[in-house]
Amino acid sequence: MKYTEEHEWLLPEGDLIVVGITAHAAEQLGDVVFLELPEVGTEVVKDDEIVVIESVKAASDILAPLDGEIVEVNEALTDNPGKVNDDPTGDAWFFKMKPADLSPMDEYMDEAAYNSFIG
Repeated sequence: MKYTEEHEWLLPEGDLIVVGITAHAAEQLGDVVFLELPEVGTEVVKDDEIVVIESVKAASDILAPLDGEIVEVNEALTDNPGKVNDDPTGDAWFFKMKPADLSPMDEYMDEAAYNSFIG
């Protein structure tokens, strides 16, 4: 698993990348009340805003970690956005993407570096 400075986690799954937010991010957001997920088939460019999260505390965007195509979204979160708070690094993944190039994954943090980053 890799981590971004925007508090996303990236999990390789075959030739796909599963993307969600970290427990730290979910804790900082507070109770998530709404999620807008991208559409399957959407072509994204790294740093595009592709998910909108609204919580009782704030609204924020999730950025595309890599160039590629959205191939699956977690529809269960649309009906139950609170799952993000219950299991942010498990069942509450946001989307799966097929990256155009996997090499940028090497630039992201491993778990130890991320834990140091959030201090």
